[in-house]
Amino acid sequence: MTDLPRKQLFIIAHAPSDNLQRMQDAILRGARHEDIENVDVHSINPLQAGPEQALQADAIILMTPENLGYMSGAMKDFFDRTYYPVLEQKQGLACAIVVRAGHDGTGTLRALNTILTGLRWQQVQEPLLCKGTWDEAFLAQCEELGMSIAAGLEAGIF
Repeated sequence: MTDLPRKQLFIIAHAPSDNLQRMQDAILRGARHEDIENVDVHSINPLQAGPEQALQADAIILMTPENLGYMSGAMKDFFDRTYYPVLEQKQGLACAIVVRAGHDGTGTLRALNTILTGLRWQQVQEPLLCKGTWDEAFLAQCEELGMSIAAGLEAGIF
């Protein structure tokens, strides 16, 4: 193995329910896949995350439930505290979105896309929208997303 600097992947996840916690765990499982050796994976609640995590990150995965057609208040709070302190320094930051929506998720995605466009962060894959009634397939989709973001980061794709 070479002495390349380790990449930093932050998972900012609001997981107030058992199923959202399972989704977060699946993202982590994928991101920490045994074949991915040069990525440090950090998982943090948005209420504890702030500009320092975004400034350290080489990529970020954002996971939120749909709350009243919008992102969770905790995720909004993260952006309220982080937006201006990182605006100039982290343009182009690779990111991915996971939304657990009981309805259609469009308001949540629209709000997140607006913020990410303003930050000029780069979504490196289509948002994962897990909508409708609970489906165990959401877990495999989350694991795949975590693995693909970590592997892409390690490979230098983003």
